[in-house]
Amino acid sequence: MTIQDNLELIREGILNACARVNRDPAEVRILGACKGQPVERIREAIRAGIDLLGENRFQEAESHQLALADSELEWHFIGKLQKNKINRVLNRFHMVETVDGVKTMEHIHKRVDEVRDVFVELNLGDETTKSGFTESGLFKALNYMAQLNRVRVVGLMCIPPFSEDPEESRPWFQRLFRMREELNARDIANFHVLHLSMGMSNDYEVAVEEGATIVRIGSALFGRRSL
Repeated sequence: MTIQDNLELIREGILNACARVNRDPAEVRILGACKGQPVERIREAIRAGIDLLGENRFQEAESHQLALADSELEWHFIGKLQKNKINRVLNRFHMVETVDGVKTMEHIHKRVDEVRDVFVELNLGDETTKSGFTESGLFKALNYMAQLNRVRVVGLMCIPPFSEDPEESRPWFQRLFRMREELNARDIANFHVLHLSMGMSNDYEVAVEEGATIVRIGSALFGRRSL
């Protein structure tokens, strides 16, 4: 199957998921997760209609962005944000989805002159192999984070504990949705949480049913990537 075929199947899955819960499909964006993908595969996705791309590794991202500079694209950083790369990431990406702790938010706050929108990454399963705030850790840090007023939190991102069964992801997606509602109800000046970045190739339909506004699709779009 071509990338165009894959994208049509993904869009159909999103349409079906939205229909099941009475959502507008226009509320959901597809992010092409292009880690390990050759430029020509990414170009094929762009020709098929993808205009939002996510990168995990800065050096690879820089190469992709230079090669694709002739395309109108929105770039999100979805990998671990290293302190020594923060300035370069902020310069090259429209959005960082992986603000995984207070220190990362502090580093961004110190480096920007104007308000910068970000997503906060949640480690809801408290997994040692993953980065991100725990749910309790985020709420405990809110008063301090509110003082970092040059960073505005406009989204939440999570990767649930892996399971072959997409339904196993549903409770985690529901938790992220509830967190968004609670954060917005607290009316914190620099928290205006519009987006939920959740759901990947194996569970994006469940994520859409539970309120995802961005689904991060890699293998279902591009096919299995090289290492």
